[in-house]
Amino acid sequence: MKRTWMTVSLMLASTSALAHTGHDVHGFASGMAHPLGGLDHLLAMLAVGMWSATAMPRQWWAGAAAFMAAMLIGATLGIGGVTLPLLEPGIALSVVVMGLLVIGFSRLGAMPALGLIAAFALFHGNAHGVEAPAGGAIAMYLLGFLLSTGLLHLAGVGIGSLSVRSAQLWVLRLFGAGMSAVGAWLLLAS
Repeated sequence: MKRTWMTVSLMLASTSALAHTGHDVHGFASGMAHPLGGLDHLLAMLAVGMWSATAMPRQWWAGAAAFMAAMLIGATLGIGGVTLPLLEPGIALSVVVMGLLVIGFSRLGAMPALGLIAAFALFHGNAHGVEAPAGGAIAMYLLGFLLSTGLLHLAGVGIGSLSVRSAQLWVLRLFGAGMSAVGAWLLLAS
């Protein structure tokens, strides 16, 4: 139990900067690790899956598809040398908003929520692209972070689906509130 609390405390103590800038990236393994290396990426991607499973249970893949497509566009911009303005605050704000989507998962409506998800995914992708390795390893890096992102979305879908099936919607609301609080903290730190 103590080890779990220490792990959670260390995760919460990390800032969004741990997921971006200042570290070496090389190919597939770095791409896979990038979404897991920062609390902001991890929470946003889990939130997309949770929201998708609850707000669009028959089309649960739509949130992940919107996120991953827009993330790839953002990464392409970053690889091309374009850094979005307010990149770090945009990513932190995405965690706040996506946590709020989880709390009130169906109130906004599917299309506006998918639009928000895609808009924020541009920021996440741009952070990946800005740090993409030079040369031929770019394709493997992109593949790695897309696969890792997809797996995080699926984990969120699993959490959302289990919460709905077991009528434990409070779990989602707790996750969403926690995500939004961490996002607000990251926003203040960026």
